Amino acid sequence: MAVNPVGWICECSDPACAFRFPAGLEDERRLHCPLCGAPTVCQLLPPKEGEEGDTRRVSKIGPAVVLLLDNLRSAYNVGSLLRTAEGAGVAHVHLCGITPRPDHPRVAKTGLGAEQIVPWSYHPNAVHAARKLMRAGWRLWSLETGARAEPIFQLAAQDADRVVLAVGSEVTGVDPALLGLSERIVCLPMAGAKRSLNVASAGAVAVYWLRYGGKDS
Repeated sequence: MAVNPVGWICECSDPACAFRFPAGLEDERRLHCPLCGAPTVCQLLPPKEGEEGDTRRVSKIGPAVVLLLDNLRSAYNVGSLLRTAEGAGVAHVHLCGITPRPDHPRVAKTGLGAEQIVPWSYHPNAVHAARKLMRAGWRLWSLETGARAEPIFQLAAQDADRVVLAVGSEVTGVDPALLGLSERIVCLPMAGAKRSLNVASAGAVAVYWLRYGGKDS
């Protein structure tokens, strides 16, 4: 069966430079090194292995998870979290307050199509949305630092079967009212000088831990 290439991997022909870089199928800039201008040698790149029947897919999955995005400002962070949600099998994403919606043009830059796949809904008030989910049997956990925060890797994801993970504003964090409602506040341990990761990075780690991690995995 024919394999459709996805692009090129190119290397400068000048051994003193030897710059190596990827290029799109129709990108004629691949023909010359962007650093020194020498001709390049290019090789076609086949599709990544596992696009069909991906062997990375696993059968053991943790609790059902929905994301509650509480007043995120960055459309790029929203897009990234939607891509994480699609990859991890998050059931639904609740966008609250000022959080950009998936139809925002910048969300697609990092969502890469996930914004068209993941089920989502918008709520003007994150606290009201969380209370409604809790009444339906979901358990609210918030991703935040502070005195109540527990390192997420010390928990067993199987402690809950349906988790709403609240992720808060890049500047102000999770709404204090949501923290007050939360059964658990979870954090990522930080070994460096910085106290936290970018919200999209932290949210991705937490979501995958809930879905595939935990002490009993």
